[in-house]
Amino acid sequence: MASSHRWIFVTKVVILLYQTFLQNSHSCSSGEYPIQTWNKSMGSYSFKNILLISAEEIDHQTTFPSNAVDSDGIEIKLCFNIQENKTHAACCHTGDFNCTIEVRRLGTPTEDRYSLTLHKEILSKQDIVVMITPDANFSCMPSNFSSNTDFFLNIHKCLDTGKKNIRLSQDGLCGKHSPYQEAACRGLEGIKSQYVIMHESNESRCVSCEPPNIDPVTFIIVNASDFNDTTSPEEAVKVMNELSSLLDQMGNSNKATIKIGNVTGGIAKLPPQNQTSLNFGFTSRGDIIISEGKGIFMTNVTLLVNIPEEACKMAVKKNGSFTGVLLFPGWVQGDANNLFFNNEVLGIEMGAKISNLSQTIDIHYSNVNKRGNIASCRSWDGKAGSPSEPNWVTDGCQTKETKENITCQCSHLTFFAILLSPPSKNISTSDFKSLTYITSIGCGLSTFFLAVALFMHFFIRNVRANRATKILINLLVAMLILNLSFLVNADIAKLENFIACMAIAMILHYSMLATFTWFFMQALHLYFHLRKIPAEIKHYIWKICIAGWATPAVVVIAFLATQEYDFVDIYTSDGNSVKMCWISDAAVHQGVNIGYYAIVFVFTFIIFVVTVRHITQFKSAAGKGQGSSSTKANLFSILGLFSLLGITWAFAFFSYGTLLQPSYYIFTILNSFQGFFLFLYHHKSRKIIREDKKVKQNISSIDTIDTAVSSSG
Repeated sequence: MASSHRWIFVTKVVILLYQTFLQNSHSCSSGEYPIQTWNKSMGSYSFKNILLISAEEIDHQTTFPSNAVDSDGIEIKLCFNIQENKTHAACCHTGDFNCTIEVRRLGTPTEDRYSLTLHKEILSKQDIVVMITPDANFSCMPSNFSSNTDFFLNIHKCLDTGKKNIRLSQDGLCGKHSPYQEAACRGLEGIKSQYVIMHESNESRCVSCEPPNIDPVTFIIVNASDFNDTTSPEEAVKVMNELSSLLDQMGNSNKATIKIGNVTGGIAKLPPQNQTSLNFGFTSRGDIIISEGKGIFMTNVTLLVNIPEEACKMAVKKNGSFTGVLLFPGWVQGDANNLFFNNEVLGIEMGAKISNLSQTIDIHYSNVNKRGNIASCRSWDGKAGSPSEPNWVTDGCQTKETKENITCQCSHLTFFAILLSPPSKNISTSDFKSLTYITSIGCGLSTFFLAVALFMHFFIRNVRANRATKILINLLVAMLILNLSFLVNADIAKLENFIACMAIAMILHYSMLATFTWFFMQALHLYFHLRKIPAEIKHYIWKICIAGWATPAVVVIAFLATQEYDFVDIYTSDGNSVKMCWISDAAVHQGVNIGYYAIVFVFTFIIFVVTVRHITQFKSAAGKGQGSSSTKANLFSILGLFSLLGITWAFAFFSYGTLLQPSYYIFTILNSFQGFFLFLYHHKSRKIIREDKKVKQNISSIDTIDTAVSSSG
């Protein structure tokens, strides 16, 4: 009997300690899974009920209790609203639980994205556990409860994320500070109090699908006959300088939309303290949306201006009291070669000089149709140049392009615009079709013969490969990947799948740089061979291979980290375009890839000249005894080196002026058929190696006979 009393005492102590643990865990992070909440009216903690739901259907063999599950003397109740045919459990009708929650899977089963529709007040009365994989054998099931202590401990196991559960609470996941994210909530517009949960690799994050609160704004209309059709630079400067005079018309409102003739925009007062970032959105219908907060996404806006918190703080420090953003349409074109996108200019004013920002002012343009032109973010300070012809410069602004969107990232305040300038010259439609046809045939033939050469090397080789052959095989592999990735690039771009496009662009870029690198390795090996150096280098081939494949990988990883791979449109002279997956920034492509090959070309061309000189000197030393076959062999060696060292790629350097069109055709023919040329070179080299081996065997046999004759004599 005494022993029984001792066990009861121990059980009470365990429960008391566990309750203390739960109270202490309330102040910890949400990852500790507290199951209590602070009751302000009572001035103490109270336990919260737990509602378990799932987005998955259950079969008739899996049964969860319909009534609430609890234990004597314990305030916590469990409700398993996981029933067949998606019906509500009985515990949903008792008043202890609010089951007006919809949970469903978004996308494919592998995406692990879940949508929950619920009012935020629901989480103040109960916690919610989303069971990703409903399992009636969970240790928290009532059949496993034998005591109050087990009840507590098994509840904790119920909330274990290792079981692939998602815990929702007022202070944890999907709590008060869940960010709004338009992209994750696509397709759920019009539903308030909506959450979307992304669950992957046992980690969950929750975003709110309820757009941020937007304060009511005042509408200010200023009659201005000067802004009905066109806007001159002088008029725009005058309006921006007088923008502060509109603050008195706002009254107690902190935000206002402005309409001055055909000029539209918004203005927001800056608080003396606790400044935050501001967002000004311009819709296609002409509406202006003003909101606060970082990372806000707006729906149906064609132009979005993000003013960072740093700019707002700097303005207040310099006695600035507002932020105004105005859009000036009908801007007078000053230069026929540079067109303003939509013929509009954006002006930003904060009542103080703002410059050298570390957090850039981001101006997002959506659905930009460049029509083959080159887009560039420009700025004008309202002073430089003559008033009628402002000096638009790129200083302080960066241009970021993704698909049909352009973002101008600028570190100062002024007038901004996107200037569209025509490229040097788009290729004609007829030339584009001809070059595409030549490329398809050439790359197809090269791919076939490169595959044949590799098959012959690996499966029907009769002699042991020397060092030169091994290096050549690496070049053939790089070129085979290059041709294959180029042939399928356009088809993958048509799928409009960004991940697939980025992957094929990365493979194409890597194989191209690897091909360039192996041109360099071929020249390096040739130099070592002329100087008879390879025999002195330990693990020579291994070092060559590591350098040949690792060097381009460094460049590609850097491009991948900076997200340079994207869809790219190639325009023709008639305005049509073809989409492919490549490097989105043309300047980066030219600077890195052409610069990379230029370094390779300088070295390979020097080795090519030195080698040709050696061949001609050898021919002169041999005298006139050489026949036409020797001349053909020398010519074959020179042409083989021309292809082997990648000299044909240098025709890209001549694609300017009158040589533009001829260089396109020469470059396309030589390089698309380069794999075929290398196959011929490889086949001829194998034949020469076999003949040399036979000659050496014959000489060895003659020497053996002579030795035998001499010995017998």
